[in-house]
Amino acid sequence: MLTDTRVALPAQPRLDGHRLFTVLLALAAALRVVTMLGYRPVTLYWYDSFTYLDTAVHPAPSATFHPIGYPLLLRALLPFHSVELVAAVQHAIGLATGLLLYAVLRRRSAPGWVAALATVPLLFDASFLRLEHGVLSDTQFIFLVVAGLAVLLWSPKLSVRAAAGAGLLFAAAALTRTIALPLLLLVVLALAVRRVGWRRLAALVVAAALPLTGYAAWYAAHHGRFAISGADGVALWARTMTFADCARIQPPPELARLCPNGTEVDAASEYVWAPGASLNLLPGGRFAHNDLARSFAIEAILAQPLDYLADVVRDTAIAFSWTPIPHPDRTTPAFGFAGGHWELPEQPLIDKVKQEYDPDIRGLSSVSPYADFLIAYQYAAYLRGPFLGLILLLGAYAAVRRPGVALLPWAVAAGLLAGPVAVLDFDHRYVLPVIPVACLAAALAHPRCGISSRM
Repeated sequence: MLTDTRVALPAQPRLDGHRLFTVLLALAAALRVVTMLGYRPVTLYWYDSFTYLDTAVHPAPSATFHPIGYPLLLRALLPFHSVELVAAVQHAIGLATGLLLYAVLRRRSAPGWVAALATVPLLFDASFLRLEHGVLSDTQFIFLVVAGLAVLLWSPKLSVRAAAGAGLLFAAAALTRTIALPLLLLVVLALAVRRVGWRRLAALVVAAALPLTGYAAWYAAHHGRFAISGADGVALWARTMTFADCARIQPPPELARLCPNGTEVDAASEYVWAPGASLNLLPGGRFAHNDLARSFAIEAILAQPLDYLADVVRDTAIAFSWTPIPHPDRTTPAFGFAGGHWELPEQPLIDKVKQEYDPDIRGLSSVSPYADFLIAYQYAAYLRGPFLGLILLLGAYAAVRRPGVALLPWAVAAGLLAGPVAVLDFDHRYVLPVIPVACLAAALAHPRCGISSRM
């Protein structure tokens, strides 16, 4: 008698669960190794990078645009005297941000492929590779914002301890880039909509206020004014120079000196540096008149609110163009990997930083074949503006359908997009922090993402 026996074949492995993300993370790490091999030593920007490095050696609150958060990271790496190590750490932070984004989505029960897909722009867009390879604060800022959101979204029921931890992370983000200050208000409002309770809101606010207040006191000891930044008024004044009409504003005599004087540039932010702009003609330098500039800007916005709003909307819309638009014209909005050698300018500050931080600081050079690969890669690996718009729309849909989980990241993404334009100007570099947060909100549109999971 024959017996029908069926032999079970071994199950074929699938790229689901954590496997797909593991593959993506490994590929993203390889791309970052190629970036470090292709461009030596790192990208250094005049004058931002050297100001950060100098502040790392001589910690002090800056009276201009750069708070202390990023210089503290650079100071932690100072004993190694290597800007290449700085880039390596930032590439690792980029990978860690992707891992954190994936982890919180899996925690919220997103399928593996959805969570992995949400990390793709952050891990593979060539703009993030360039950003991580430069001595700039943005990579640290992105990580802190994503970490703050991850803590708030980790569990359906927010604990007091988690709220306090998120407050500290957002405070650290604000001390890295001051645009996170209004984000704190957005976070509080979104949590209030979720009705998380006054104890949790208070824990977040107090935890955020403590380091910010301490920094403001330190700032006051150096500059005589209790503040986080000495450039907020200058930035807002520059924003108003694209529309301000003093015939309508009718400012008092002390503010009238800051009216537009006929100087024309191609972007609002350029007024900060334009030698002929009215603020820069006042004695003592632009930042010595920060309070005066703020007062003028507020008068201009109150007198011309629709003109202000129209300029903010117009410049924000640049983010959604298919072909990246230079803004201002002197910038390279995308596809910045190129072949060649770029010397550093002759500046005393650069010589000082070379002596004190890294004697091997030099101009950037491309190295074949790694740079050749990245030059070709960047044209395919770039998130076009309309796709960012679709991601934001999907996040908005998730925020409406699941406000308890998706409203917070979507509000932060919208704030990150419009905030810099509202207080100064549009910059393609400032759009990059929007992308991972918008992807987080969009991924939460999946029907399974309303509950918590143990992954």
